[in-house]
Amino acid sequence: MDYHVKDLKLAKEGELRSEWAAQEMPVLAQIEKRFKKEKPLKGVKIAACLHVTTETGNLMIALKEGGADVSLCASNPLSTQDDVAAFLVKNHKIAVYAIKGENNKTYYSHINAVLANKPHITMDDGADLVSTLHKGKKNLLDDIIGGTEETTTGVIRLQSMADDKVLKYPIIAVNDADTKHFFDNRYGTGQSTLDGIIRATNRLISGTSFVVVGYGWCGKGLAMRARGLGANVIVTEVDPLAALEASMDGFRVMPMAQAAPIGDFFCTVTGNIHVIRKEHFAKMKSGAIVSNSGHFNVELDLDGLKAITKKKRTIREYVEEYTLKNNKVVNVLGGGRLINLAAAEGHPSSVMDMSFANQALCAEYIVKNASKLEVNVHNVPRKIDESISKLKLNALGVKIDTLTAEQKKYLSSWEFGT
Repeated sequence: MDYHVKDLKLAKEGELRSEWAAQEMPVLAQIEKRFKKEKPLKGVKIAACLHVTTETGNLMIALKEGGADVSLCASNPLSTQDDVAAFLVKNHKIAVYAIKGENNKTYYSHINAVLANKPHITMDDGADLVSTLHKGKKNLLDDIIGGTEETTTGVIRLQSMADDKVLKYPIIAVNDADTKHFFDNRYGTGQSTLDGIIRATNRLISGTSFVVVGYGWCGKGLAMRARGLGANVIVTEVDPLAALEASMDGFRVMPMAQAAPIGDFFCTVTGNIHVIRKEHFAKMKSGAIVSNSGHFNVELDLDGLKAITKKKRTIREYVEEYTLKNNKVVNVLGGGRLINLAAAEGHPSSVMDMSFANQALCAEYIVKNASKLEVNVHNVPRKIDESISKLKLNALGVKIDTLTAEQKKYLSSWEFGT
């Protein structure tokens, strides 16, 4: 078995941390138990490009128990937990190619390594795996029956490919499942992003002006949690509906040019490029702290920042201090990478439980329905979303009502009036 990880001696620590995470992943555990018995993925090769964390590790184990031949690489150079990578290789014989802090060349060599296994299904987080396939590995496309996508950024890229008629196989947008974005994006991103910012800086959030750039599900969660820590939250947006919602939720809404001079903390969560640009950095107050919790570091115009910088140094782990030509100081966290994974541990296990349950069940769905799926970006089937909700409620010990016969008839009839 081929692999490329930092050190297999870290496996024991990874085993313990994965076990700790598994305690809060009861839905995936139930799916793994069924998979082990039924083997719905027997003979299926899965190439996964995901954040290599404890939660991802538990997903990989569940897929292998289902009969899959799994290979895994990192979807971000700074998100890998090296002990988990070692644990998967040593204890579960899963081919992992991921090292925290890997450079761009190594990052893409790892993507090519998982593709070398000639997968039938891809699991992506950001669409780098899919785009690499379509650009330089077209000979492998004939074997692929489908794929899944974990995050907003990836869904945007894949939808663009579908619109341009260049996408060559069906993809299920796991990110858009209600049991994913309602919880993972909102509660997971909200908590883990602030966790990363605080671990990197050890700065007080309360009483500061905290600028949330983007008010999608991730932005909503981040704004909610920053306000909960006592921050004065400002939201910037380009979507009038999202801006209106942020305003109705009680946040100050303004353009970035107006927010730049008054913010103490800035965090981007848009999935778009250069939402904080050179002209914004130049206007920031000295000592401003800038981070990103969208998928790629392109949300920050770091080249533009460098162009107005006269000195740069690492002042503390995960904090790069830029002294601008106007003598102001701007601090960028985690190289502009996902701060919740660069400086912290990513989303809590309890929300990833639902996200990765979607991944596992969608892989099974693709195997069963590959011949029926047209080449496009598909929503997660409603039945899968509902089954995960029921499993999670059951695990939490929460019971709900059921419709009476009379209520079902009322809802399905047009004849009842006032």
